[in-house]
Amino acid sequence: MHDAYPTEIREYLFKVLVLGDSGVGKTSIIKRYVHNIFSMNYKSTIGVDFALKVVQWSPDTVVRMQLWDIAGQERFGNMTRVYYKEAVAALVVYDVTRPKTFEAVAKWKSDLDSKVSLPPGLGGGSIPTILLANKMDLHEDHSPGLNAEEMEKFCDEHGFLKWFGTSAKDNNNIEDAVTFLLEDILATEEEFASRRHPDDNAAMMDRIHLSQSKTKEGCC
Repeated sequence: MHDAYPTEIREYLFKVLVLGDSGVGKTSIIKRYVHNIFSMNYKSTIGVDFALKVVQWSPDTVVRMQLWDIAGQERFGNMTRVYYKEAVAALVVYDVTRPKTFEAVAKWKSDLDSKVSLPPGLGGGSIPTILLANKMDLHEDHSPGLNAEEMEKFCDEHGFLKWFGTSAKDNNNIEDAVTFLLEDILATEEEFASRRHPDDNAAMMDRIHLSQSKTKEGCC
């Protein structure tokens, strides 16, 4: 009799940043995705907070995501370089009811690109980033203020993989957006995995195990 599942389980630990101005709904998006809850009374994040989401991607693949909630007040400050370190992807969020938060999106992306990049083992270059047009439930015509063609052009010009209209309150498009981002991360990981020297793979697993240990020590 054959086992129902493969004997070797691949495990990944990915640090994903969630960026954007204060009040755009970053914490609400994380809480909805990780715990499937929503509240109107979240306090503004001070500094940085993070949550862990474990995803059974496939029978032989487990993904642990650290979602780092970066406070809007930290925008473009010196500490963001520390917060961004070792991130492999990002979500940039704006509030469709507040145009100024959209105007800040390009600055967040520029700051991100200047302070973090993919490791050489994953090809280098900018980390994959998705734009979230949040609070769609509050927008009168349920559009992000720009039509789809203009949004796609904006994403192309500023290096976003894609954009999604989201609502943490209605649980709209959040899981789809994160899944799309994870697909890109894993595709890149698999593309370059075969090119790595065995010593590089061992070093990467050491870093993953170390990060997991730090996470366990820091909880509770």
